[in-house]
Amino acid sequence: MTTSGDPSGDFEAVLTYLKETRGFDFTGYKRTSLARRVGRRMAQVGIHDYAEYIDQLQVSSDEFDALFNTILINVTSFFRDQEAWEYLRDEIVPSLLAERSPEDPVRIWSAGCASGEEAYSLAMVFAEAMGVERFRQRVKIYATDVDEEALVQARQAIYPEAAVENVPPELVGQYFERAGNQYVFRKDLRRSVIFGRNDLVQDAPISRIDLLVCRNTLMYFNAETQTKILGRLHFALAPRGLLFLGKAEMLLSHAMIFEPIDLKRRLFRKTVVGPAGLGSVGAQAASSERHGEVGSLDHLREFAFSASPVAQVVVTADDIVALVNQQAELVFGLSPRDVGRPLRDLEVSYRPVELRGYVDQAKVERRAIRIKDVEWQRGTGDVAWLEIHVNPFVDGESGLLGVSIVFHDVTAARALLDELAHANRQLESAYEELQSTNEELETTNEELQSTVEELETTNEELQSTNEELETMNEELQSTNDELQAINDELRVRSLELDRVNDFLESILTSIRSGLAVVDNEMRILAWNRGAEELWGLRRDEAAGQHLLNLDIGLPMAELAPAVRSALQDEDFDTTVRVKAVNRRGRRISLHVRCGSLRSPSNTIQGCILIMDTEDPAGSDGPLDTAS
Repeated sequence: MTTSGDPSGDFEAVLTYLKETRGFDFTGYKRTSLARRVGRRMAQVGIHDYAEYIDQLQVSSDEFDALFNTILINVTSFFRDQEAWEYLRDEIVPSLLAERSPEDPVRIWSAGCASGEEAYSLAMVFAEAMGVERFRQRVKIYATDVDEEALVQARQAIYPEAAVENVPPELVGQYFERAGNQYVFRKDLRRSVIFGRNDLVQDAPISRIDLLVCRNTLMYFNAETQTKILGRLHFALAPRGLLFLGKAEMLLSHAMIFEPIDLKRRLFRKTVVGPAGLGSVGAQAASSERHGEVGSLDHLREFAFSASPVAQVVVTADDIVALVNQQAELVFGLSPRDVGRPLRDLEVSYRPVELRGYVDQAKVERRAIRIKDVEWQRGTGDVAWLEIHVNPFVDGESGLLGVSIVFHDVTAARALLDELAHANRQLESAYEELQSTNEELETTNEELQSTVEELETTNEELQSTNEELETMNEELQSTNDELQAINDELRVRSLELDRVNDFLESILTSIRSGLAVVDNEMRILAWNRGAEELWGLRRDEAAGQHLLNLDIGLPMAELAPAVRSALQDEDFDTTVRVKAVNRRGRRISLHVRCGSLRSPSNTIQGCILIMDTEDPAGSDGPLDTAS
């Protein structure tokens, strides 16, 4: 490619122009691949100079879109790199879900999602792990890209048959609906996948992400831009959040912010860095920064714990009850005498819910556990709803001190939530009805407007039609008189035609000779009684048959030349003598007179055959069938 001046400088001018006029910064992309993609587009439009191509971008509003689509490489597929996806499905997703309570939301970000296959692959993996209903309640998948056309295709979720070849057949049947030769991802699950434009280099990242999938995207950026993007991705992830990269992305130089879980499959976990990640050392430092001592606080702490409005029980690492506050005594019938007893000996350990399993889980996993929607029958007979928090106490050396069990009364909140849900359902139903009514009213209004216009037009047309009908009525009256006269004339002619037909039939019947009349195609038009007696073929059987196809004793091959001549020459008239076999099977000698059937204008309309026998008695004797 020839360029004027400094080639690299001219190329940078293209990138600067795109950044200043279109707001898209390509300067962070690897120069080699970027120059190759731009060069490909320039070759397609027949331009070989960067300065000239900038002029093309200025005069053609569509050229930027074409260049943009050429630079962005939207290569993607469902479950691309099958082994890595299987590891994500079998190991990572179950572990991620186990670290959260059954009600906690799960936030996922597919960065550089292209046409959406990756985002919908994530949806299938989590729906299989959690169940479809739980998936719809808890999971949000944010899928972003800089290519608006690819995002439009992703939102439609329509893919050709070849695109779903890598999807297991059972998942295709469960998560896709077939539409002709294409497949459409389930609409109810698409609501959990949110597509939007996001530039990893310039735009703010999405926050509090549990799993961030950014596969085969970083490899298009230079090292400096990769570092900038990885900093944004680190910020986006929640504590212990996971990062899933593509084959070509290693993060060997970023071990301080991401620790590898499985380097082969490019799975990493966010590491806590800086002041945001205060551990035990940070806690000690914070303690040492106090400005003064308050004095003995033991009595104050004990009184504050006892007077807390929330029921609370604290047990040691050995499940021995250490503390019980007044609210717990009031709600669950506990007393100071229960302090020092094993938790398993108290009714509160298994009513209103089996607590011992949750306490053991909190001690093993060293994390807080929240138990929602616990029903509790009060002594007054009322039903209360509790939310129980089980929190392990861990010292700086990760030693377990004990477990706090807090019972939050959420009866009022639950009632409000139920009322809110009911109100929302009513509101949604009312909104749908209102929307439907509005649409019906708009449709009805349009129909009425159209009807009024049609009625006005129809009224004018009817007025005009009425005048035309009056005119037509007079014309019809005149026509009716004419038709009556024609009808009388036709009746007279019909009677005359009947007489002529009877006369013609009498002539045909009275002729003792056999008579046959054929048309120009040698099909039988007339066949008199003499022909019936001679050949044993009734008139209705002969009518319409081809003369040469008649299966009678008349040698048609000898008559055919004469018939053809009569059909061609209006003056032709000849008599042919032939040997034949009559209907009784006797040999007879036959004179056949053949002549043209002419119209009054001397046009040939067919041929007349008159057949007479020389020996009516059949003196030649019976036919010898053996000869």
